[in-house]
Amino acid sequence: MENLNYYGLILGAISFLIIGVFHPLVIKGEYYFGTRIWLVFLIVGLSASIFSLIIESILISVVLGVFGFSSFWGIKEVFEQEQRVKDGRFPKNPKRKY
Repeated sequence: MENLNYYGLILGAISFLIIGVFHPLVIKGEYYFGTRIWLVFLIVGLSASIFSLIIESILISVVLGVFGFSSFWGIKEVFEQEQRVKDGRFPKNPKRKY
């Protein structure tokens, strides 16, 4: 039992939390900023990916990689969220023009 490797469970839980956080970020980001928010997701994704290459700790490197690629996924989702809003599946921001 003392030879168990907990990295898989830890990374699984962290990945689950990161993905869970990005769902509302995409929805709120599109609501308040429209699809322009994609640039923020790109910058964050590139930064996290670059840092994941530099960091020596494998655990932190993998977490940054998951975070970076979740940001890249957010770019795609922001444009799909715009379509979901147009289809009426999510509320429109009354302060924005569509």
